Amino acid sequence: MTTLLAATLLLDTPEPTLSVDEVMENPDKRSGEKIAIRGQVTDGSIDNSSLTFTLHGEDQELVIDFSTAAVSNGLDDNRTVYAEGELIQKDGKWIFHADIIKTSCPSKYEEAKT
Repeated sequence: MTTLLAATLLLDTPEPTLSVDEVMENPDKRSGEKIAIRGQVTDGSIDNSSLTFTLHGEDQELVIDFSTAAVSNGLDDNRTVYAEGELIQKDGKWIFHADIIKTSCPSKYEEAKT
């Protein structure tokens, strides 16, 4: 039973987290795979009517569809985001269909005040 559970977890676990730039360098390579991605929410890109936003890296951007994703509190402009899901091509454009979206906690980057 333990072996079966471990095997299931290994099959469902995405690869190590990739940056937007790493994914978009060769999106065909990642198409249809379950992957984990990180980047920063582009200022003003969150669209609550279509449930999408744009995630950017240093040089690349990617539209994130969060219509069916479990989203942690704090999704906002310029926030660092971790997402798990699948990269798909739709109407000639790459879209990341997210299952899970987690935002970073800004306090973890602040220096402790003494």
